Amino acid sequence: MSSPPTATDTTLSRSPATAEPPVHDSELRYLLLAAQREGARQMTAQLRPFNLTPAQAEILLVLAERAPLTLAEVGRLIVCESGSPSRIVDTLTKRSLIDREPGQVDRRVVYLRLTPRGQELIPVLRGIDTQTDAMITDCLSRDEQAVMTRGLRRILSGTPSGTALAARFEHEK
Repeated sequence: MSSPPTATDTTLSRSPATAEPPVHDSELRYLLLAAQREGARQMTAQLRPFNLTPAQAEILLVLAERAPLTLAEVGRLIVCESGSPSRIVDTLTKRSLIDREPGQVDRRVVYLRLTPRGQELIPVLRGIDTQTDAMITDCLSRDEQAVMTRGLRRILSGTPSGTALAARFEHEK
């Protein structure tokens, strides 16, 4: 039976100055969570003047890239909202940023697309996305970004968020 770790154990002590700091099992998880929260805070602050949330902005950007889409298709492509995006789409529709249109072949199918007012926001939202992305790209080399992307894809593989991201960014692989 092993004894509890002490401050002199190599896993808890600082490595020599030439080596990387020790890796703690929980640290990576908390680093990912903290990075996500910082990105969300930054994005939320930038979206506030437009009275949009990150989830609303994500739906508008997805529709800008892929419309027309059904509500179910939107739900399969977003990660900001778990479950059904219907509540967010309802809000965006009431704000005249999204239109609902019945299908040409099957009138029961409803397609979502941006209104002209929603389209006007897209350059602003893309700019905010770029600024938020810079929080990562300015700190990491291309190689570091590639390693993190591969690792995060593996972590998320088979999860609803991983599936949504794979479908959404499949053209960029």
